[in-house]
Amino acid sequence: MEPFVFNTTPRIVFGQGASNRIAAIVADRCGGRILFITDPGLRSLGLCDPLLKSFSDQGIDLVIFDHVEADPSLSTVLKVVDVGKENEITGVIGFGGGSSLDVAKIAALLLGSGEDIKDAWGVGNAQGPRLPLVLVPTTAGTGSEVTPVSIITVSGDEKRGVSSPLILPDIAILDPDLTLGLPAHITAATGIDAMVHAIEAYTSRNANNNPLSKMLARQALQLLGANIEKAVWNGGDREARGAMLLGSMLAGQAFANSPVAAVHALAYPIGGSFHIPHGLSNALVLPHVLRFNAPNAAVAYAEIAADVFPDLRSDESAQQRCASFIGRLEELSAKLGLPPRLRDVGIGEGHLAGMARDAMKQTRLLVNNPRPVTEADAHAIYRAAW
Repeated sequence: MEPFVFNTTPRIVFGQGASNRIAAIVADRCGGRILFITDPGLRSLGLCDPLLKSFSDQGIDLVIFDHVEADPSLSTVLKVVDVGKENEITGVIGFGGGSSLDVAKIAALLLGSGEDIKDAWGVGNAQGPRLPLVLVPTTAGTGSEVTPVSIITVSGDEKRGVSSPLILPDIAILDPDLTLGLPAHITAATGIDAMVHAIEAYTSRNANNNPLSKMLARQALQLLGANIEKAVWNGGDREARGAMLLGSMLAGQAFANSPVAAVHALAYPIGGSFHIPHGLSNALVLPHVLRFNAPNAAVAYAEIAADVFPDLRSDESAQQRCASFIGRLEELSAKLGLPPRLRDVGIGEGHLAGMARDAMKQTRLLVNNPRPVTEADAHAIYRAAW
């Protein structure tokens, strides 16, 4: 067995209504003056109100920043840091989707260490220490609450990331009740996103691919595959919502240690240039990347096929099972109501060559892919998805 390292969030609190006890859960860790980071949509819906009341009841001061946007910008991060400094913050809570959690991670780092974000970009460059950090996801997809990565838009369409175990939170609080109001299309896209995390973690060529990540990836796929349709079409099903949230977290733990690959690399230009949500971007290219990878990864895809689709025939060859798996994933996206083609989200044929060039910049992801990807390959994959 090859050596490996496995990092994850040290404390995870899961359960219906868990977020309503957040003040008692975090009080000893985050101190008496906490920066609460979220987005305006969640604030206007009142989803934060029970949490905010729990802090008020405990006599803990909260400073609220509720201006995080989708694909958060560097200017937003710097505003959050300024607010934190002005208020002498002792801890940070991120509440929301991946954008709010990513901003909270970086804010906790910069407020705790005083380092310049320019020095923290990349893998393993953050110095720390950070402030105490708690993350509370309200979607079942990103797994950000257990990943050591934060992605920020620095200018125009350019995104940069900080990747370091330092920005794993101290506590993740997973409350299925917070996901009950998610619309069907967001539930579908984020659910497929979580599946992609697990699939790519399981088949990653990264040297740190390890037995724990593989085990977690398979458990994630079992939960996600069994519950995604229930969660999409019956959003009030608490059992399905809880299973999706747990599956998303397990997939996050898997790919946090066995990193993702070409599906994500080809999804980034779709999101960056055309502002398509990340989960949908992944869904659009997923079957086409898997078909490209099949010559090198058929056995691995065959191994996980029945985790998602237990009714797949067990007497098929690895190649047949792989093809069935990919076809069923494509059918699942359509069944969930997600658009199937790039043209369906406003991407023209003339954009494909530029997207292929941009995808090749994602070298940190492409090196993990089961099959090497050239620019011509990326162009062909986009064309198949178009």
